[in-house]
Amino acid sequence: MNPAPWIVCVIQLTFPFLIMAQTYSPQHYPATELSNGVLRAKFYLPDAKKGFYRGTRFDWAGVMGSLEYKGHSYFGSFFEKFDPAVEDVEIGNPIKAGINSAASGPVEEFIGNDGVALGYLEAKPGETFCKIGVGSLRKIDNAAYSSYTHYPIVDGGKRSVKSGADWIEFTQELACGSGYAYRYTKTVRLLKDEPVMVIEDRLVNTGKRAIQTRVYDHNFLSIDHENTGPATVLSFPFALRATQDLGGLGEIRGKELLFPRNLQGSDTFYTELAGFGKQAADYEIRVENRKSGAGVLIRGDRPLVNLGVWAVRTVVAPEPYVEIEAAPGAEARWKYTYQFYTVGKPGDGKAK
Repeated sequence: MNPAPWIVCVIQLTFPFLIMAQTYSPQHYPATELSNGVLRAKFYLPDAKKGFYRGTRFDWAGVMGSLEYKGHSYFGSFFEKFDPAVEDVEIGNPIKAGINSAASGPVEEFIGNDGVALGYLEAKPGETFCKIGVGSLRKIDNAAYSSYTHYPIVDGGKRSVKSGADWIEFTQELACGSGYAYRYTKTVRLLKDEPVMVIEDRLVNTGKRAIQTRVYDHNFLSIDHENTGPATVLSFPFALRATQDLGGLGEIRGKELLFPRNLQGSDTFYTELAGFGKQAADYEIRVENRKSGAGVLIRGDRPLVNLGVWAVRTVVAPEPYVEIEAAPGAEARWKYTYQFYTVGKPGDGKAK
């Protein structure tokens, strides 16, 4: 979670309705399972009435309930209780998450380099703005935009889902108003007989205004449900520099980010990292749990424009940002590759 200023959340829904809208009994959510014989993954399906995630922060497509490889698990809910009264997350016992942050898996958020969603600044209260992957949202007042405010969804667009045994494709078509419109497709594939998952995104600008935004993948990694601590190691292809005080919770050694002790209680780690260049090759993030012996290598095909890491005791989440631009009638494509492996076995599951 980015440490943006917390803004009082104004929600034009009653508290009882929110409780009814999202209660987090996982067995009741629409979902589908994929398998290639090596990986097994569970994806929650976008559903305005019954879906696992119905917030206005993250893209509704690609929310993952679990992914397993060789007896190891990689994704699952980092929060222990859903609480509609919580704006973002509350790190306590239990860890609580509100409607906008209660997500799971490699979920994406579209947000400008100014921290604002498309069309928000020019919209007047009562008018709509555009949150890619979510819908056309109503601006409720003149407060600064916040990813943690649950804006009313005026139009969620036309959604469709196609899937096979080892792939799933999510599509959303939407005219947001104010000249913004798009067709957004996310395709997830488990490569045949390999421990590799590929996420391919395609954004077609069907509106009259150019789309300029950033998108980041939150990567809610809860490897084997182990506590974030000394066994958790993040590695990058460049020497790291932290832009914030790590507060004794994290430590940088060359190209690695380490956690000197187990995070516990309300411990919350966040920093942005510098040191990457302008080449896509720097978008390479390795996350390992050296106690359980599970690791994942995440690669992107675009240069990084920002990089953060958020962690609490139940999750470590690298947040890599890339730039997305599409003129009217044009399209943008980008891709992430996840290679899952076991630590200490060189050559195990090489990504293609």
